[in-house]
Amino acid sequence: MLETLAKIDSEIFLWFNGHMCEYGDSFFWLFSGKIIWVGLYAAIIVALFRRFGWRVAVGMLLAIGIIIALSDQICGNFARHAFERLRPSNPANPFSSFVHIVNGYRGGAYGFPSCHAANSFALATFVMLVFRYRWLTVSIYLWAILTAYSRLVLGVHYPGDLLAGAAVGSLVAAVTYYVARIVYRRYFSCRAPFAAGLHPGRAAECQRLILGVLGLTVIAIAIIAI
Repeated sequence: MLETLAKIDSEIFLWFNGHMCEYGDSFFWLFSGKIIWVGLYAAIIVALFRRFGWRVAVGMLLAIGIIIALSDQICGNFARHAFERLRPSNPANPFSSFVHIVNGYRGGAYGFPSCHAANSFALATFVMLVFRYRWLTVSIYLWAILTAYSRLVLGVHYPGDLLAGAAVGSLVAAVTYYVARIVYRRYFSCRAPFAAGLHPGRAAECQRLILGVLGLTVIAIAIIAI
Protein backbone atom coordinates (compact mmCIF):
# COMPACT_ATOMS: atom_id res chain seq x y z
CA MET A 1 0.00 0.00 0.00
CA LEU A 2 2.73 2.44 0.97
CA GLU A 3 4.73 1.56 -2.14
CA THR A 4 1.67 2.25 -4.31
CA LEU A 5 1.10 5.62 -2.64
CA ALA A 6 4.78 6.52 -3.03
CA LYS A 7 4.63 5.64 -6.74
CA ILE A 8 1.53 7.77 -7.27
CA ASP A 9 3.17 10.60 -5.32
CA SER A 10 6.27 10.40 -7.54
CA GLU A 11 4.24 10.34 -10.77
CA ILE A 12 2.21 13.40 -9.75
CA PHE A 13 5.43 15.15 -8.77
CA LEU A 14 7.07 14.47 -12.13
CA TRP A 15 4.04 15.75 -14.03
CA PHE A 16 4.05 19.11 -12.23
CA ASN A 17 7.82 19.43 -11.97
CA GLY A 18 8.37 18.66 -15.64
CA HIS A 19 5.70 20.98 -17.11
CA MET A 20 7.12 24.41 -16.42
CA CYS A 21 8.68 27.04 -18.68
CA GLU A 22 11.67 29.24 -17.88
CA TYR A 23 9.41 32.11 -16.81
CA GLY A 24 7.53 29.77 -14.47
CA ASP A 25 10.81 28.70 -12.88
CA SER A 26 11.76 32.34 -12.24
CA PHE A 27 8.28 33.26 -10.97
CA PHE A 28 8.02 30.40 -8.49
CA TRP A 29 11.65 30.78 -7.43
CA LEU A 30 10.76 34.29 -6.26
CA PHE A 31 7.34 33.23 -4.93
CA SER A 32 8.96 30.57 -2.76
CA GLY A 33 11.23 33.13 -1.07
CA LYS A 34 10.54 34.57 2.38
CA ILE A 35 12.00 38.08 2.15
CA ILE A 36 9.71 39.17 -0.68
CA TRP A 37 6.67 38.57 1.56
CA VAL A 38 7.83 40.91 4.34
CA GLY A 39 5.28 43.47 3.16
CA LEU A 40 2.45 40.96 3.57
CA TYR A 41 3.58 40.06 7.08
CA ALA A 42 3.82 43.75 7.98
CA ALA A 43 0.34 44.40 6.57
CA ILE A 44 -1.11 41.60 8.72
CA ILE A 45 0.55 43.07 11.82
CA VAL A 46 -0.77 46.57 11.09
CA ALA A 47 -4.24 45.17 10.40
CA LEU A 48 -4.24 43.32 13.73
CA PHE A 49 -3.48 46.50 15.67
CA ARG A 50 -5.97 48.58 13.69
CA ARG A 51 -8.76 46.03 14.00
CA PHE A 52 -8.37 44.78 17.55
CA GLY A 53 -6.29 47.27 19.56
CA TRP A 54 -2.90 46.69 21.10
CA ARG A 55 -3.84 44.27 23.91
CA VAL A 56 -5.50 41.70 21.66
CA ALA A 57 -3.05 42.30 18.79
CA VAL A 58 -0.02 41.56 20.99
CA GLY A 59 -1.64 38.30 22.04
CA MET A 60 -2.31 37.40 18.41
CA LEU A 61 1.28 38.12 17.43
CA LEU A 62 2.45 35.89 20.26
CA ALA A 63 0.07 33.19 19.00
CA ILE A 64 1.45 33.53 15.45
CA GLY A 65 4.98 33.17 16.82
CA ILE A 66 3.97 30.01 18.68
CA ILE A 67 2.24 28.63 15.58
CA ILE A 68 5.28 29.12 13.33
CA ALA A 69 7.66 27.74 15.96
CA LEU A 70 5.52 24.65 16.55
CA SER A 71 5.02 24.01 12.83
CA ASP A 72 8.77 24.28 12.22
CA GLN A 73 9.64 22.02 15.14
CA ILE A 74 7.06 19.36 14.27
CA CYS A 75 7.92 19.28 10.56
CA GLY A 76 11.58 20.26 10.45
CA ASN A 77 12.92 18.45 13.50
CA PHE A 78 10.56 15.76 14.74
CA ALA A 79 8.72 14.38 11.67
CA ARG A 80 11.56 14.63 9.15
CA HIS A 81 13.96 12.70 11.36
CA ALA A 82 11.25 10.18 12.22
CA PHE A 83 10.33 9.43 8.58
CA GLU A 84 13.65 10.27 6.86
CA ARG A 85 12.08 10.60 3.42
CA LEU A 86 14.68 11.92 1.01
CA ARG A 87 13.76 14.98 -1.01
CA PRO A 88 13.23 14.24 -4.71
CA SER A 89 16.11 16.65 -5.43
CA ASN A 90 18.53 15.04 -2.99
CA PRO A 91 21.50 13.54 -4.93
CA ALA A 92 21.37 10.54 -2.59
CA ASN A 93 17.92 9.75 -3.96
CA PRO A 94 18.13 7.76 -7.24
CA PHE A 95 14.91 9.53 -8.25
CA SER A 96 16.81 12.86 -8.40
CA SER A 97 18.06 12.12 -11.92
CA PHE A 98 14.50 12.70 -13.19
CA VAL A 99 13.99 15.96 -11.27
CA HIS A 100 14.08 19.41 -12.84
CA ILE A 101 16.26 21.57 -10.56
CA VAL A 102 16.00 25.37 -10.50
CA ASN A 103 19.11 27.51 -9.90
CA GLY A 104 20.98 24.52 -8.45
CA TYR A 105 18.76 24.55 -5.35
CA ARG A 106 18.19 21.14 -3.75
CA GLY A 107 17.18 21.94 -0.16
CA GLY A 108 18.17 19.78 2.81
CA ALA A 109 18.31 16.01 3.10
CA TYR A 110 14.72 15.19 4.07
CA GLY A 111 11.47 16.76 2.93
CA PHE A 112 8.53 15.10 4.71
CA PRO A 113 6.61 17.13 5.78
CA SER A 114 7.19 20.48 4.07
CA CYS A 115 7.94 23.39 6.41
CA HIS A 116 7.01 25.90 3.67
CA ALA A 117 3.57 24.33 3.35
CA ALA A 118 3.15 24.07 7.12
CA ASN A 119 4.06 27.70 7.77
CA SER A 120 2.04 29.18 4.90
CA PHE A 121 -1.09 27.16 5.70
CA ALA A 122 -0.68 27.89 9.40
CA LEU A 123 -0.67 31.63 8.70
CA ALA A 124 -3.56 31.33 6.23
CA THR A 125 -5.66 29.38 8.74
CA PHE A 126 -4.96 31.86 11.52
CA VAL A 127 -5.82 34.83 9.29
CA MET A 128 -9.06 33.10 8.26
CA LEU A 129 -10.09 32.44 11.86
CA VAL A 130 -9.13 35.91 13.10
CA PHE A 131 -10.51 38.18 10.37
CA ARG A 132 -13.33 36.01 8.94
CA TYR A 133 -13.56 37.92 5.64
CA ARG A 134 -14.53 35.81 2.62
CA TRP A 135 -12.26 37.38 0.01
CA LEU A 136 -9.34 37.64 2.39
CA THR A 137 -9.75 33.96 3.26
CA VAL A 138 -9.85 32.96 -0.42
CA SER A 139 -6.82 35.12 -1.26
CA ILE A 140 -4.64 34.04 1.65
CA TYR A 141 -5.35 30.36 0.95
CA LEU A 142 -4.50 30.84 -2.73
CA TRP A 143 -1.21 32.35 -1.56
CA ALA A 144 -0.59 29.30 0.66
CA ILE A 145 -1.46 26.90 -2.17
CA LEU A 146 0.88 28.66 -4.61
CA THR A 147 3.63 28.72 -2.00
CA ALA A 148 3.29 24.96 -1.61
CA TYR A 149 3.08 24.48 -5.39
CA SER A 150 6.31 26.45 -5.83
CA ARG A 151 8.11 23.69 -3.94
CA LEU A 152 6.99 21.18 -6.57
CA VAL A 153 8.27 23.45 -9.34
CA LEU A 154 11.62 23.80 -7.59
CA GLY A 155 11.81 20.01 -7.24
CA VAL A 156 12.36 19.90 -3.48
CA HIS A 157 9.09 18.32 -2.29
CA TYR A 158 6.71 15.56 -3.30
CA PRO A 159 2.95 16.35 -3.23
CA GLY A 160 2.64 14.15 -0.14
CA ASP A 161 5.19 16.31 1.67
CA LEU A 162 3.09 19.38 0.92
CA LEU A 163 -0.22 17.83 1.95
CA ALA A 164 1.25 16.63 5.24
CA GLY A 165 2.82 20.03 5.91
CA ALA A 166 -0.44 21.82 5.12
CA ALA A 167 -2.33 19.53 7.49
CA VAL A 168 0.17 20.06 10.31
CA GLY A 169 0.21 23.85 9.89
CA SER A 170 -3.58 24.13 9.68
CA LEU A 171 -4.10 21.94 12.76
CA VAL A 172 -1.49 23.79 14.82
CA ALA A 173 -3.00 27.16 13.85
CA ALA A 174 -6.56 26.09 14.67
CA VAL A 175 -5.63 24.63 18.06
CA THR A 176 -3.50 27.66 18.99
CA TYR A 177 -6.25 30.07 17.93
CA TYR A 178 -8.91 28.41 20.08
CA VAL A 179 -6.56 28.12 23.08
CA ALA A 180 -5.73 31.82 22.74
CA ARG A 181 -9.41 32.70 22.59
CA ILE A 182 -10.11 30.71 25.75
CA VAL A 183 -7.22 32.44 27.54
CA TYR A 184 -8.48 35.89 26.55
CA ARG A 185 -12.02 35.11 27.63
CA ARG A 186 -10.98 33.67 30.98
CA TYR A 187 -8.15 35.98 32.03
CA PHE A 188 -8.79 39.25 30.18
CA SER A 189 -12.61 39.33 30.24
CA CYS A 190 -12.74 39.58 26.43
CA ARG A 191 -15.81 37.64 25.34
CA ALA A 192 -15.15 37.48 21.60
CA PRO A 193 -12.19 39.69 20.68
CA PHE A 194 -11.12 37.49 17.80
CA ALA A 195 -14.44 37.20 16.03
CA ALA A 196 -15.96 40.64 16.60
CA GLY A 197 -13.00 42.94 16.99
CA LEU A 198 -12.73 46.07 19.08
CA HIS A 199 -12.93 48.42 16.09
CA PRO A 200 -15.56 46.93 13.74
CA GLY A 201 -15.61 50.08 11.60
CA ARG A 202 -12.06 49.31 10.47
CA ALA A 203 -12.86 45.82 9.19
CA ALA A 204 -13.07 46.75 5.50
CA GLU A 205 -9.97 48.94 5.80
CA CYS A 206 -7.92 46.09 7.27
CA GLN A 207 -9.12 43.68 4.60
CA ARG A 208 -8.19 46.11 1.81
CA LEU A 209 -4.76 46.65 3.35
CA ILE A 210 -3.83 42.96 3.41
CA LEU A 211 -5.38 42.22 0.01
CA GLY A 212 -3.68 45.26 -1.54
CA VAL A 213 -0.22 44.34 -0.28
CA LEU A 214 -0.74 40.71 -1.30
CA GLY A 215 -1.80 41.71 -4.80
CA LEU A 216 1.01 44.22 -5.26
CA THR A 217 3.60 41.66 -4.15
CA VAL A 218 2.34 39.09 -6.67
CA ILE A 219 2.44 41.74 -9.42
CA ALA A 220 5.98 42.69 -8.40
CA ILE A 221 7.07 39.02 -8.56
CA ALA A 222 5.46 38.64 -12.00
CA ILE A 223 7.36 41.69 -13.29
CA ILE A 224 10.72 40.80 -11.72
CA ALA A 225 10.49 37.25 -13.09
CA ILE A 226 10.38 38.49 -16.70
